[in-house]
Amino acid sequence: MTVELIQGLLLAFALVVILMTPYTRVLRTAGIGKQIRLEGPESHQVKQGTPTMGGLLVVVVVLVTYGLLRGDQIERGIIPPLLTLLVVGILGAFDDYLNARTGEGITPRQKMLWLVVVAGVVAYQIQQTYGITGIRVPFAGDVAVEPFVYIPFAAFAIIAASNGVNITDGLDGLAGGTLIFAFVAFMLIALLNVPTQPNLALFCALIIGALLGFLWFNVHPAQIFMGDSGSLSLGATLAVIALITGQILVLPLIGIIFVVETGSVIVQRAYYRMSKGKRLFRMSPIHHHFELAGWDEEKITLRFWIVAILAGLLGVTLFLASINRLA
Repeated sequence: MTVELIQGLLLAFALVVILMTPYTRVLRTAGIGKQIRLEGPESHQVKQGTPTMGGLLVVVVVLVTYGLLRGDQIERGIIPPLLTLLVVGILGAFDDYLNARTGEGITPRQKMLWLVVVAGVVAYQIQQTYGITGIRVPFAGDVAVEPFVYIPFAAFAIIAASNGVNITDGLDGLAGGTLIFAFVAFMLIALLNVPTQPNLALFCALIIGALLGFLWFNVHPAQIFMGDSGSLSLGATLAVIALITGQILVLPLIGIIFVVETGSVIVQRAYYRMSKGKRLFRMSPIHHHFELAGWDEEKITLRFWIVAILAGLLGVTLFLASINRLA
């Protein structure tokens, strides 16, 4: 199994690296470039027009590679993450396309509506496929919940993770790197789970490989951006994998960067309203606060990566300690 994981990871990496240059050329020809907000940090204006929708290539490579490796034996249990990656990836790509063409993508309300529909369907499928009747709490075991409670909870987790990664995707390499460490953690959890989940681990390995290939072109100064096609779909897929492994309550620790980034936006807006126009942070999400405080973009990204690595290690440790205690 270890050999297959390494082979899959390397294959996905190689395909993205080989295809990214011609893909970027196509995006430039089609005029699919990033529209930078005027209210954002002034230093970001030089990124105007940089090709976006890079996440779509990651999505396609992962799905095609998985089909090549396991096309003749795709099990029902792996369909939810595959379906999530595909459908939300298409939604995000459409948003990227509209944003590049008109300067405005899908409205937040429309985007949320589609995410709710997809998340609800996927959450229902997970519950039915695995017959889930409880939520696993670290050190306490499964806490029984009815399907009508689990499905909305799972859908909320998918939507929250999707938006959390989307909010984090604001600096070169930030979302891609933190996603890699999160998927590494869940790949290990899938391998160490009882029973093991080798198909899920392979799926994580393919995403890790494809993201590493994407980072080759996305580190500062970025030659291409992930876009909603990648951030929305990969965030949602991460939550789906956490649900399938039964470790959804460990996800906020493993994805602590996404939680903090989202929390900074929520706190900023709440404080702004309560204080009648004052700001708690210089700008939200919080990575922009550090930018305006004088930190270099590379420094912010690397320090956030370090936190993501430590959070992933802590998450896997918590998982192992929990299953050992319950064994």
